[in-house]
Amino acid sequence: MSDQPEFPEPSREELPETLTRLGDLVLELNDYVQDQTKAINHATTAANEARRAAKTTMEHTNPEQYAEFAVDLIENRTGRIIDRMNDVASGLIRASNHTQSVLKEADKDRSEAQRRVWEREQKLDRFRNRLPWFGLGAVVLALAMTVTLPRFLASYGPTCAVLGGVWTTTSTGTDVCAFYLE
Repeated sequence: MSDQPEFPEPSREELPETLTRLGDLVLELNDYVQDQTKAINHATTAANEARRAAKTTMEHTNPEQYAEFAVDLIENRTGRIIDRMNDVASGLIRASNHTQSVLKEADKDRSEAQRRVWEREQKLDRFRNRLPWFGLGAVVLALAMTVTLPRFLASYGPTCAVLGGVWTTTSTGTDVCAFYLE
């Protein structure tokens, strides 16, 4: 005989209910086992991370390795800063060179403009110096034309009529422009 008590055999109506209870129990056990597995995995991960952190801490507390790390870090950061400073300096040099060339060009343009203004002033001064002579020449020309132009115009028939004269021939056979008083 066994140590276990004898249970009555379940009836056919109790069997589905028993199977349902057993299924629920198996599901609960499965959920419990999964929760335990997750907890064990979490604990294992935490232990591995703690082990890695301890190892990293040991490496970082090693003076030689920490010094190398510090030197690398400083070289890295200062190298980038120096590179940026070099970029800024080269940009400033380019801007300075461009500004210098622009200023040289502006100075050249200003000098050219001043030269042109000076040349115009020189031409104007020469014209001013010659202006009285031009005026005198114009007066002399006007006087000469006053005397010679009517005589010249009167020596041709069509222009004689324009002046208000009459073209006639004298007794000696010379053609003249005559002006009669009325």
